[in-house]
Amino acid sequence: MSAPLDQQGPVHDVIGIGFGPSNLALAIAIDEHNRAAGADRLDALFLDRQPGFGWHRGMLIEGTTMQVSFLKDLVTQRNPASDFSFLSYLHARGRLVDFINHKTMFPTRVEYHDYLEWAAARMDPVVRYGTEVTGVGLDADGLFTVTAGGSAWRTRNVVVAVGLEASVPAGAELGDRVWHNLDLMHRVGELDPRTSRRFTVVGAGQSAAEATEYLHRSFPNAEVCSVFSRYGYSPADDSPFANRIFDPQAVEDFYASPEQFKRTLLDYHRNTNYSVVDLDLIEELYSRAYQEKVRGEQRLRMFNASRVVDTRTGPDGVAVTVEFLPTGERTVLESDVLVYATGCRPRDPLALLGDLGRRCARDEQGRPQVERDYRLRADFPGGVYLQGGTEHTHGISSSLLSNGAVRAGEIRDSVLAARGAAVREVALTGS
Repeated sequence: MSAPLDQQGPVHDVIGIGFGPSNLALAIAIDEHNRAAGADRLDALFLDRQPGFGWHRGMLIEGTTMQVSFLKDLVTQRNPASDFSFLSYLHARGRLVDFINHKTMFPTRVEYHDYLEWAAARMDPVVRYGTEVTGVGLDADGLFTVTAGGSAWRTRNVVVAVGLEASVPAGAELGDRVWHNLDLMHRVGELDPRTSRRFTVVGAGQSAAEATEYLHRSFPNAEVCSVFSRYGYSPADDSPFANRIFDPQAVEDFYASPEQFKRTLLDYHRNTNYSVVDLDLIEELYSRAYQEKVRGEQRLRMFNASRVVDTRTGPDGVAVTVEFLPTGERTVLESDVLVYATGCRPRDPLALLGDLGRRCARDEQGRPQVERDYRLRADFPGGVYLQGGTEHTHGISSSLLSNGAVRAGEIRDSVLAARGAAVREVALTGS
């Protein structure tokens, strides 16, 4: 049975599905427009399945820092005068002078999450938490119907920002003793630091190195084994010219590029974001491993040029078989926990669209075709916009924090332009 739809209820201009940083930035962009718009306001509603705001809480390791500047916050690149900026947050929290004295462009992840919560709390009136969207359809008037639980809402536009999900190697199964790093801080409290003896962390990127460092620091009686197929951690390229790949203009350039050059750009600049580690963290882990060798008490072990070939889970742990790729030599690591820090992948943005998803244009590789304003190319009225899942059309930074403020403004302005065009058409036709 379909959810009841109140035909007398409001028709929203925008319904956002998911309320992480991307749709939070959009909510703020709409709010800022509405403050100055008079009667030309946008009616927006955001639905999120979480009971309250949260962004990768399972990765909030104390002391880890953001990999993007605080100036790439929810608003500054779009509106430097916004009272939703990170600097406004610091002022509201009474820490602005302290942060200036700290002399850093990169706040801790815990502090940045607090900033996001501060901003999200101000948007509470337009958000419904604990509301998991189960489908999107069209009604007889050509309006979208967004269904969640026993309710449904009508809207002219939908913005899908459903985030990322854990990616693990083929055949891997998560469980009590096998975790993904997305859940690390949720699960680690289950363990006793006094009795834990070994952890195995799989992965070569920033999250893997952070998990390795955290477990090594927090479980002083345990051995921590890091397993990755490279010969060593690779440093992230955060040099100024390479960082231009995250500029708003880079999105413009990427979108206009031929397909072959898009692939070339992605290959060139993967080392700015994928399977790379901040150099400071690499050096810290190397220093620890070296000092342990000096003392003859090695607790931090690096299984480089290696892969996991088998896991056997029992009630008290998991036996992880690791193969050294140059020789084929195998080692069994009896571990309390195996942590896969093997990255995330975008959730399918079209999964909620059902039959509407089949009406969206796709390229020769089956990927959705997306307009420059992040709107799906489709044959139905209204707009479905994507915040995520657009790397193939908009480039490496199109769904990252780096461009969140600008992207939100572009989507808001596209919705306003479409509404203006519809009003003009009605005025011309008289219907």
